[in-house]
Amino acid sequence: MMLTILRLLCLIPTAFRLRSELALENLALRQQLAVLNRQHRRPKLQRSDRLFWLFLSRFWADWKEALIIVKPETVLRWRRKRFALYWSRLSRNHGGRPTTDREIRELIRRMAKSNPLWGAPRVHGELLKLGINISERTVSRWMPRRTKPPSQTWRAFLDNHVGELVSMDFFTMPTATFRVLFVLIILAHDRRKIVHFNVTEHPTAEWTGQQIVEAFCEGKVPRFLIRDRDGVYGLTFQDRVKALGIEEVVIAPRSPWQNPYSERVIGSLRRECLDYVVVLGEKHLRRIMRHYLSYYHGARTHLALEKDAPEPRSVQPPEKGRVVEVPEVGGLHHRYERHAA
Repeated sequence: MMLTILRLLCLIPTAFRLRSELALENLALRQQLAVLNRQHRRPKLQRSDRLFWLFLSRFWADWKEALIIVKPETVLRWRRKRFALYWSRLSRNHGGRPTTDREIRELIRRMAKSNPLWGAPRVHGELLKLGINISERTVSRWMPRRTKPPSQTWRAFLDNHVGELVSMDFFTMPTATFRVLFVLIILAHDRRKIVHFNVTEHPTAEWTGQQIVEAFCEGKVPRFLIRDRDGVYGLTFQDRVKALGIEEVVIAPRSPWQNPYSERVIGSLRRECLDYVVVLGEKHLRRIMRHYLSYYHGARTHLALEKDAPEPRSVQPPEKGRVVEVPEVGGLHHRYERHAA
């Protein structure tokens, strides 16, 4: 008898638990029926419905079995979304990290792009000197990420080596007696200065090699010499160049664009001088070339030199006097200077 009473007492909690689960299941089914009874072809859950299932999923372990109109994953997604919304609103109520102005962000990116060897400390130091009070960590956060070691730009590379570069090239000029003269020019790249020129009717490797020696026998010897593949640059020429310690850079066949500075200065010689004269002979052509190069070096402005001449010209303020016009190259061009009255 006592054993039977004990068994009945043990079944009482189970009965209450089953009754509570049955009530929760009944409540879940009623709620879904209420949703289906709404006059919609496809039931749409309102915010109150979502809150109901979120609340029920926290306190009832078997809520998935009673869920019919939506998938359990949907309820879990509602919970994650509600959690994210809760914390975003909570963080919005507090100050948090101050935002960085767009102008400062663009300045950081521009500094990093223009100075690939700089890190966040260098950029941060420059910003401090500009009166921009910002943390180094913020600078690091807005700097672009580099996946490989920094490299200098081609512009910086050429600027660092332009003082060691010269190029040479020939061009032809017909005379009044229908002879063809060959003009050799040797151009220094740093100031676009023609360091040497000469004229001949029969260019040879020996003659061309001698021109290289005359061009650099007293001045600074460059490190690199850019030239094309003309047959006039024979073994004798190459030996002379090698003896001077100059390294030849030979461009590709039929690629004059690889020697652009010489090609451009030859075009300037033709367009600005030689197309307007009739050459009588070698001496006449040398004299014309000397007159033009005097104007070219001392007066003619160049875009690549920031509107300056190969031999720098000083700026003459208005206080120095009125502007006078000085003819150059036989009147083809003029130089303008200020002279006191």
